[in-house]
Amino acid sequence: MEAMVKKWGNSLGIRIPNFFVQNMSLKDGACVEMTSTNAGILIAPKASTSLSEMLSKITEENVHAEIETGPAVGAEVR
Repeated sequence: MEAMVKKWGNSLGIRIPNFFVQNMSLKDGACVEMTSTNAGILIAPKASTSLSEMLSKITEENVHAEIETGPAVGAEVR
């Protein structure tokens, strides 16, 4: 199947034909992973990451300090 590369802002884009969308159960806004291979570009649906997986990646080395946003205002002050 052929597709045409088109300008999209500062990037280039390719429309994914409906056959592939249905076959891969893709939805608007779905994340995909793109990998450069010797044969070309591999585009695959990205598995969703759970909150526990994301939290498990926080370490003493990459955790940031509290961010000051000014004095409390509104209903959170009690």
